Amino acid sequence: MPVWDSLSGLESLRRELDRASGNAWPDRVPRAWQVAFLPGRGARQYPLVNVSEDDGNVYVEALAPGVDPKSLELSVLQGSLTIKGEKPGLAQVAAEAYHRNERAAGRFIRTIELPTEVEADKVRADYRNGLLLITLPKAAVARPRQVPITVG
Repeated sequence: MPVWDSLSGLESLRRELDRASGNAWPDRVPRAWQVAFLPGRGARQYPLVNVSEDDGNVYVEALAPGVDPKSLELSVLQGSLTIKGEKPGLAQVAAEAYHRNERAAGRFIRTIELPTEVEADKVRADYRNGLLLITLPKAAVARPRQVPITVG
């Protein structure tokens, strides 16, 4: 049996245990042990993001295909950006009827630490072709400042 089949079986067992227990103790499970939104991708979170910056802004590109833009919520608080939303399933199919189920669906939340302070009231977000593009203007104290040099 290939290693991937074994890991897939373990992930399936974990989901069944979570479902049976109603995930009764999520606050007691260490964050490192919680499995991410996408099955088989425990080391990653959803949506996958790229974070970059220039002199004036921080940019976040979040890969979120199939997400209803109306379900998306963004919040900026104390140096972090939180993205919440829901990705609908394709169809209502009983779990035992699936031969393969690799497309994840459901609610998600992702919090990203920002590299610098931003002006929360000036954040802009656009959703195009499954990509959430967020522009966060840097706070004045975080922008580079030109210092004049006097020659004496």
